[in-house]
Amino acid sequence: MIKPKKSLGQNFLIDKNIINKIINQTNIFNENIIEIGPGLGNLTDVIISKNPKNLIIIEKDLKLFNYLNNKYKNKKQIKLINADVLNYDFSNIKNGKIISNLPYNISTKIIMKLIFLNKNITEIICMIQKELAEKFDYNNTNMNKYRFILQFCTHYKMLFNVSNKVFYPKPKVNSKVVTFKLKNIIIDQEKLFSFTNQMFRNKRKSLRNKIKKNLLLNEKILCKRVEELSFNELLEIYKTF
Repeated sequence: MIKPKKSLGQNFLIDKNIINKIINQTNIFNENIIEIGPGLGNLTDVIISKNPKNLIIIEKDLKLFNYLNNKYKNKKQIKLINADVLNYDFSNIKNGKIISNLPYNISTKIIMKLIFLNKNITEIICMIQKELAEKFDYNNTNMNKYRFILQFCTHYKMLFNVSNKVFYPKPKVNSKVVTFKLKNIIIDQEKLFSFTNQMFRNKRKSLRNKIKKNLLLNEKILCKRVEELSFNELLEIYKTF
């Protein structure tokens, strides 16, 4: 039995009810599916049973990759890739859907890569740490850089909670399954990151102390801190950035 590696943030999902609940969030039949960090393939098995057109599996751990390669050697629709997803080139994928129990230690980095791939990916359904899922929730009151970026690039929704009891080994945190539907828009990634980094640095400063340009903003907005702004207020500032 292959043991999960703490260094890679591995926690194997073992509960069939949760696996089925994740799978039922989207259509898989005849779709191009990508799974990141499949572990022992418990989620993968159910994805295969739904007959995707293609299934790309990205696994960084060589031992797990070899295990999965042997397990699925007779499945022609599966392409197994031994790679770090943060370095993987998605440019050859079209209309892909990602379904994944993401490794918690790099889930933010992975998501911040994937949401800009709207020419290749249409939807991401993944399990992440509950605290992170709530940090991403742009329906919450205070704005942060992740909420602005996600609302700009995606339609984000928290789907359901997941107890730590459904994993081996049990993580110290609870989880949520969430979905990102990528917007079909042109995105200047460099500009968006530069804007959010500048705006959300020194968050306690009022807007008038952050904006050097003579923007036509009313006094009420200028007196606000950036975390107090609405998405639309920030979007207007971003358009002039």
